Amino acid sequence: MKKYYILIILFFAALIGSAINPHDYFTWILEVFPAIIGFIVLLVTFKRFRFTYLTYCMILIHCCILFVGGHYTYAMVPLFDWVKEVFHQSRNNYDKLGHFAQGFVPAMIVREIYIRQNIIQKKTWIPFLTIVVCMSISMCYEFLEWFVSVASGSSGDSFLGTQGDVWDTQSDMLFATIGAICMVSFFYKLQDGNIKKLQAN
Repeated sequence: MKKYYILIILFFAALIGSAINPHDYFTWILEVFPAIIGFIVLLVTFKRFRFTYLTYCMILIHCCILFVGGHYTYAMVPLFDWVKEVFHQSRNNYDKLGHFAQGFVPAMIVREIYIRQNIIQKKTWIPFLTIVVCMSISMCYEFLEWFVSVASGSSGDSFLGTQGDVWDTQSDMLFATIGAICMVSFFYKLQDGNIKKLQAN
């Protein structure tokens, strides 16, 4: 259990750190809210369904990505401003990292649930259906961003973070899809090994 407490401590350390003098508190709340909800859900369901430690670690990494985006706003993360200048990019692409994680980490969660709960009998369908679920999550999040932006007016611009890119929504969903594909294509053996270890204990 000690290793799980370490993850919780790291989660709150990153959350509190991101809350210190953020660029905009309204944007910060919007960006970190999914991580807080996710933490509560995982805490409540921990005894009933405990994910592999690998999955919890990846969830923490995803949360940290959200916290950094909430602190600076996705369009103004300093490291990716530097990347923008060095590689002569037209925008700060930290949001693409965020959306890649938005596909990769949910794919890990969904795939583990499919396997351990034996939801899908024909195992060859698991990669495809995992990707489909992640694409659906990404689409719903884009609708949520749109709704928040419309409801909050100019206050939601930082949350939307299009940076003038008319194809931002489509590219966000593309990067989430790529993240999900990468997970089921290249990390399935690592996850399978962790699932077997958990089930053996």
